[in-house]
Amino acid sequence: MRDIPTFNLGRYLAGSMDLTEQRKALAEVAKACEDHGFFLLSGHGCETLIDSVFVQSEQFFALSKQAKQAVCRDEQNPLGYYDRELTKQKRDQKEVFDFKAGGHQSSNPARQSRWPEQLPEFQNTLCDFFVRFTQLSEQTMAMIFAALGIPEADVKVLCDTGFGERHTSAARLNYYPAEDPVPVADREQVSALGDLALHHHTDPGAITLLLQDDHGGLQAFSKTDGWIDVPPRKGTIVVNVGDVLQVWTNDRCTAGVHRVLPVASRRGRYSTPFFYQPRADALIEPWLAPDEEPRYSSFSWRDYIRGRVTDNFADYGESDIQIERYRKAAGAQL
Repeated sequence: MRDIPTFNLGRYLAGSMDLTEQRKALAEVAKACEDHGFFLLSGHGCETLIDSVFVQSEQFFALSKQAKQAVCRDEQNPLGYYDRELTKQKRDQKEVFDFKAGGHQSSNPARQSRWPEQLPEFQNTLCDFFVRFTQLSEQTMAMIFAALGIPEADVKVLCDTGFGERHTSAARLNYYPAEDPVPVADREQVSALGDLALHHHTDPGAITLLLQDDHGGLQAFSKTDGWIDVPPRKGTIVVNVGDVLQVWTNDRCTAGVHRVLPVASRRGRYSTPFFYQPRADALIEPWLAPDEEPRYSSFSWRDYIRGRVTDNFADYGESDIQIERYRKAAGAQL
């Protein structure tokens, strides 16, 4: 499946698709979720907000190193700026700024979002983004479940149980420069730079909504075609399936394995993912049809995301947690 389909969410929600067109569009989404876990979203109505987010992102990463390090993350607080993140124990060629907003901040004062003082519109813009993309994630999830044929009543129960108002979603700004972002004097103290801007991985949550600029370089792994491009298309948002949705659908959906190729442009590459994630106390386990055997043991979302975030901060000599750790052996019983 070499093509990444585009789904018009606005027309779908407005009921302006005829039945044949709607069935075809939903079938394309289902097929994409099953093969490589990626599709594009149009008709979302967020164009002006997206433009503002990119403006703020470029302004933030253009700040001095000293200004960015003033809001740097650490082992106690995963929110803020960082320039030496690891994926699969390899250092990526990128800078990031992680944040949360509103009621989704931690109650722990040591784990709050950090905002740079130099950019007066930065916090408001990103908080608006967080609120709107939470709503957009809810709408997109409902559409995916419709594509998979899950009854609407079951979807409400499942989502209320897994998400609700206390979901743990997070967002980040990414900047992929053409050169190593770590100062030369600090490079001996950190892991060696890998050979990609972002190494292959899956996202841990249910789905990710991603803004990408026009640079390109994002690739997804297709079961049928190997590595395929996820092209930048003006006015669209990239959607990819995460680990949680793969487990919930008992492997019907595929958590999208993806990577970013090295960036050649001196301007660099900008992207902004919104990670739609379950509530902290959610128990992650397959949602089963009658007579269907679970392929995964249940596990705690809190423990799972804690392991993934910790591994990205530093190399502790162990591979990061993956959902394969919870996969049941063939024929295993509850």
